[in-house]
Amino acid sequence: MIKVLVVDDHKIVRDGLKQILAETSNIVVVDEAGNGNDAILFVRQNPCDVVLLDIALPGMDGLQVLQTLKQEHPNLFVLMLSMYPEEQYAIRALKAGASGYLTKDSASEELIQAISKVAQGGKYLTLSLAEKLAFNLDENTDVPPHERLSSREYQVMCKLAEGQSVGDIAAELNLSVKTVSTYRSRILEKMNLKNNAEVIRYAIKQGLVT
Repeated sequence: MIKVLVVDDHKIVRDGLKQILAETSNIVVVDEAGNGNDAILFVRQNPCDVVLLDIALPGMDGLQVLQTLKQEHPNLFVLMLSMYPEEQYAIRALKAGASGYLTKDSASEELIQAISKVAQGGKYLTLSLAEKLAFNLDENTDVPPHERLSSREYQVMCKLAEGQSVGDIAAELNLSVKTVSTYRSRILEKMNLKNNAEVIRYAIKQGLVT
């Protein structure tokens, strides 16, 4: 039996995932968490095989949770399930130790297949993601500017690229406006950009947003 922890900040999403997995004979949801801290505490105290982890979490984001989980439990399998397209976070998540990446518009059957595969120690990649990953590994050592950002800076950068204001980002990520403004300043400095418009142009050129 594959023991799964479901981590998502929306209860309706958690309920939907539990309903899907309840229809399987070899997967059981042992618990759920609405934020990263609760997820980390649960895994410290309870054995599970797979963590089904959302990226957009309040406070500590999913990539930070992933890094903590893998540091503390190297043999734990983490499957990222996100509303964000592969272009934005998949490769970064895999490099941080995720066993797979699925978008939330994936079919129920694909989710079950992905959990089963990663629980056996495999990697679950869509064909398009496998191609992107191979291309990424084959590139020369020149690292694009957005790869130098921390997980949180990258998350804020993507939201700026989508046209969100600092206030909107602060509300969505449960951060202060001052904190998000600080992230924005670091992003512009690290990427050698001057303003949000340049962030948007850069992200479009890199295929991070459409």
